[in-house]
Amino acid sequence: MAENKEIHIFTDGSSRGNPGPGGYGIVMEDKSSGYVKEYSEGFRKTTNNRMELLAVIEALKKLKKENALVIVFTDSKYVVDSVEKKWVFTWEKNNFKKKKNIDLWRDFLIIFRKHAVRFKWIKGHNNHSQNERCDHLAFQASKKETLLVDKAYENQDKVKLS
Repeated sequence: MAENKEIHIFTDGSSRGNPGPGGYGIVMEDKSSGYVKEYSEGFRKTTNNRMELLAVIEALKKLKKENALVIVFTDSKYVVDSVEKKWVFTWEKNNFKKKKNIDLWRDFLIIFRKHAVRFKWIKGHNNHSQNERCDHLAFQASKKETLLVDKAYENQDKVKLS
C-alpha cells in the first residue's frame, strides 16, 4: 500500500476594514516532490475571520485525493483554536447556536473530515516566508478591480446563516 504524501498548506486571510474588501492567500507544498502552488481570491465585502477560514476550506478543496496527510499553517487563532481545542465539534452538536460564519464552518467540517488534518499556529508578520507570501496574496486579492461577492455574508441580514 502506498504511503500518503504529506502536504503543507499555508493560509492567510485579510480584510481592509472589518467588514470591508477582503481576500485570502494560499501556498500549498507537496513535501515529497517539492511542488508548490499558490492561490488567492478577493471579495468586495467580508471579514477577516471569514477570509482566514475560507482560505483553509479552499485549500483543502484543492486536494485531489482523499485521506491526504495535511498540516495547515496559519496565523489565525480563530481557526486553529476552534479546531485544535475541538470547539467547532461542540458548536456543530449545538447546531452552531449563536455562532458566526455558520456557512463556512459547515463547509469546513465536510472537507476537513475527508483528510487527516493538523493545524499549527504561526505568528503573523514574523518573517515566516510562506505566511508573508500568503499575506501578500490575500492583500493583493482584496485590491483586484473585480471582486467576488461573499453572498452569505452580504445577505446575512436578509437570511439567517443557518
